[in-house]
Amino acid sequence: MSTTERPRILIVGGGYVGLYAAMRILKKMRYGEATVTVVDPRSYMTYLPFLPEAAGGNVAPRNLVAPLRSALKKAEVLTGHVTEVDHARKVATIQPAAGESYELPFEYLVVATGSVSRTFPIPGLAEHGIGMKTVEEAISLRNHVMAQLDKAESTTDEDVRRKALTFVVIGGGFAGIETVAEIEDMARDAAKIYKTVSRSDMRFVVVEAANRILPEMGPDLGLWTKGRLEERDIEVYIETSMDSCVDQHVVLKNGMEFDASTIVWTAGVKPNPVVNRFGLPLGPRGHVDTAATLQVQGFDYVWAAGDNAQVPDLAAGEGAWCPPNAQHAVRQAAVLGDNVIAGMRGFPQAEYKHKNLGAVAGLGLHKGVAILFGKVKLKGRLAWWFHRGYHGAMVPTMNRKIRVFTDWTLAMFLKRETVGLSEMEKPFDAFQEASAPAPKPAAAAAPEKELAASK
Repeated sequence: MSTTERPRILIVGGGYVGLYAAMRILKKMRYGEATVTVVDPRSYMTYLPFLPEAAGGNVAPRNLVAPLRSALKKAEVLTGHVTEVDHARKVATIQPAAGESYELPFEYLVVATGSVSRTFPIPGLAEHGIGMKTVEEAISLRNHVMAQLDKAESTTDEDVRRKALTFVVIGGGFAGIETVAEIEDMARDAAKIYKTVSRSDMRFVVVEAANRILPEMGPDLGLWTKGRLEERDIEVYIETSMDSCVDQHVVLKNGMEFDASTIVWTAGVKPNPVVNRFGLPLGPRGHVDTAATLQVQGFDYVWAAGDNAQVPDLAAGEGAWCPPNAQHAVRQAAVLGDNVIAGMRGFPQAEYKHKNLGAVAGLGLHKGVAILFGKVKLKGRLAWWFHRGYHGAMVPTMNRKIRVFTDWTLAMFLKRETVGLSEMEKPFDAFQEASAPAPKPAAAAAPEKELAASK
């Protein structure tokens, strides 16, 4: 850890905003002008739009993360949590991954903690739900789905088989629709290697509380996507929700009930609750309240952006807020980085204003939907190419870009890998089992019992 007397720019969070803002600041900063310190519980940034593709096996998990220490070689990177901020002393309390907590002074603070899954007190959800906010969850989902196919192939119990082959996704936004499309695509391919499991044995269900899916795409493309999913025998239920999933028995508000071994939760996000401990003004939904300059209201040395911030959307008009998506986060990070440098040097702050360029969604291999500049609507293979081109270009660091495009290029010539590593969920079980005392052989145990009986 640095002991320099230079002013410290403390960045809390190493996601989109944290990584890109740090890169921007390091690029614009003069030598020795300040120390940039990034604190995050993970040592890498995850490119979230690729989580569904990772779950479907189209992108290797290590290729959708950027190691913070490699990307930010001129910064301090601390693996841990910021648990408290004392603004009077300008000191943050750091809880490292190991060891005692300590205080770290700063001159400038960037809050980029991102978001977490927004959940509800639904009976059974905490025990059986699978989120889609981290690369670990995406890979766990992939392994879990493949394990269910193995289970169905290996049992003669029809109830167990039916439950294993029923997959439910709660949430009809980008995360939910892309996830169900990718895992259905993967399961369809995987079924070709099984003798008693076919796609017709599987059931995929999407549950959305709103009156349409993919609302960012508009009603026309949302309806078109719903139709394409239903053509693939994916059931889509709108204007309904899940009441419970106790013991993996799913009960929907529309009256449907069934057992499902896989319940994926993608019903929105909320600001990371850690911001409640930072002593900053919050909006009605828990976001850090910022001005259009990304400065936190009432604090000229604190900035916030991304999913944990309530940023005015100047392009949309008065009273509008920027939605929590990657497009805004990446662009806010650049403005934030410039404003931190300007603030250090006593220059005026710039306002963030960005008009949405559109949206793209992948629906499995060679299938997609997109709307560009609010006017141009694309469907099918062309939309899928736009989806891959855009996100491939946006992956941070050239190293990751090359690896991702290499994955995709190889997939054009090689069959999809359909092996599941379900034992990764319990990696130490085999060693613990081997380390346990071996039971006595039955033949040796019998005479001992007879001797005890004779006594």
